[in-house]
Amino acid sequence: MCGNNMSAPLPATVPAVRKATAAVIFLHGLGDTGHGWAEAFAGIRSSHIKYICPHAPVMPVTLNMNMAMPSWFDITGLLPESQEDEPGIKQAAENVKALIEQEVKNGIPSNRIILGGFSQGPISGVNRDISILQCHGDCDPLVPLMFASLTAEKLKTLVNPANVTFKTYEGMMHSSCQQEMMDIKQFIDKLLPPVD
Repeated sequence: MCGNNMSAPLPATVPAVRKATAAVIFLHGLGDTGHGWAEAFAGIRSSHIKYICPHAPVMPVTLNMNMAMPSWFDITGLLPESQEDEPGIKQAAENVKALIEQEVKNGIPSNRIILGGFSQGPISGVNRDISILQCHGDCDPLVPLMFASLTAEKLKTLVNPANVTFKTYEGMMHSSCQQEMMDIKQFIDKLLPPVD
């Protein structure tokens, strides 16, 4: 990733079919890479949008017995009171900021860039006027629906509550589904319409 002092390969990218006038930067979850998400976005892409799916650096993760795996930051536990890796989260945010700055240098205005992520994929530096789509499976055994609901309520205190959409998917576990991807496409297309 740009500006990362930890080794990570270049992002998986789905280029725009025509001139890119918008971008989506999407961060994968713990232990994953950007490749699967790039493939998912290739299936729902809009021709004027570039999709960038960076890979987290490989690091030991306390939660998983210090096993080294792709991770944006360390995770010590899954409970709300678990200690957070603040330096790691800040570093991940800086890496995302560098990706955004690179796209701006490439000619895409910052207001035409969407940031998203799955599970561990971080979002920070929130602008109160941004729109947020939060999706969650009602059968997720890793991140219980109650935690997702609490997150949605917290987000509503950080941004205009009318701009927060929380969708749940029946029977979905800690994964994604076709309906969720179609909802994501609709959300992206609404926020990033073609400009030419």
